[in-house]
Amino acid sequence: MSQLNPSSLYRLKQIIGDRKSVPPLSPIIPVSPSTWWRGVKEGRFPKPQKLSAKVTVWKGSDLMELVEDLDHVG
Repeated sequence: MSQLNPSSLYRLKQIIGDRKSVPPLSPIIPVSPSTWWRGVKEGRFPKPQKLSAKVTVWKGSDLMELVEDLDHVG
């Protein structure tokens, strides 16, 4: 969780990782895009914010809370 800043905004590839980017991005939550979006729809993962038509982000504080919750489950 040290890689998360509560006041930052994160895009999907920063959350689920991207091995093809240069340099590769390690996942914070290692799930597929479809699993992530299903979790958002079902309320298991935080709701995103739309910054523009093509830019969707999640608050770092929401992601930190999710990681803490996942750590307590596993």
